[in-house]
Amino acid sequence: MARDVLSPPLGHGSRSGWRRKLPEQAIAVALFLSSFVSILITIGIVAVLLFEAITFFGDVTLLEFMTGTRWTPLFSSKQFGVLALVAGTTLTAVLAMAVALPLGLLSAIYLSEYAPDRIRRLVKPILEVLAGIPTVVYGYFALLFVTPILRGISEDIAVFNALSASIVMGIMILPMVSSLSEDAMRSVPRNLREAAYALGSTKLEVSTLVVVPAALSGIMSAFILAVSRAIGETMIVTIAAGQNPSFTLNPFVPIETMTAYIVQVSQGDAPAGSIEFKTIFAVALLLFVITLVMNLLSQYVVSRFREEYE
Repeated sequence: MARDVLSPPLGHGSRSGWRRKLPEQAIAVALFLSSFVSILITIGIVAVLLFEAITFFGDVTLLEFMTGTRWTPLFSSKQFGVLALVAGTTLTAVLAMAVALPLGLLSAIYLSEYAPDRIRRLVKPILEVLAGIPTVVYGYFALLFVTPILRGISEDIAVFNALSASIVMGIMILPMVSSLSEDAMRSVPRNLREAAYALGSTKLEVSTLVVVPAALSGIMSAFILAVSRAIGETMIVTIAAGQNPSFTLNPFVPIETMTAYIVQVSQGDAPAGSIEFKTIFAVALLLFVITLVMNLLSQYVVSRFREEYE
């Protein structure tokens, strides 16, 4: 009889369980909708790029676009060779990585293997502050500070040049390389370091011959993501590198990148619907494909060289 008095009414347990599950189901639905909206936005962006680019390639052949070396769609004698923009983008990205990769890797090794915890907790946030500075500030820093220094070294360097933009761009992406590489190194198990020390290795040998190879997948992923960031950078190259699309690898002269050209046309000088206006979608589609390939390569590197430890 006591059990009957204490037992809940019929269906009470099922109703309370349903009430407990309702918030979890609502959260699951909200997360699904968020993911679905993100996918729809991505599909919409790609669809717009494809539609506008297809109309552009109705007037300009893909062969001319991909193999030409002169890019003058805003001039009276129009040429649509995107290799001039690709050369400028590649030049600035390569020079920026020449600055960011060695400095970022060395700083990551120091923070992971050499710096005391107190120093690391102080230096790492200060280093990551560089990532929060607006890129337009970096652009004027390159134009008004770095360029005069370079022109003081050599008069052959133009006011607008790829070198100063690349140096400052390398400084901008330095925190990405350093932070991601340092996280990958700190994830290496401690027993690998201790085993190397037990064999008589020095700290430098442990850092370069044990920790770095063990964290290679994370380091390579950081490098590739930094390259993608450099390829997609806009304001620094727009302000400091100039707007002269030329098929050259000379860093001392003005060049124009794909992102800088998109900014130039988006200022409103080209009428909407014209062939000049449609070029920005073709260039943006090519930039999207390059960035996508870099991200897929990063995922492949992580999965291919990932080290798993017990």
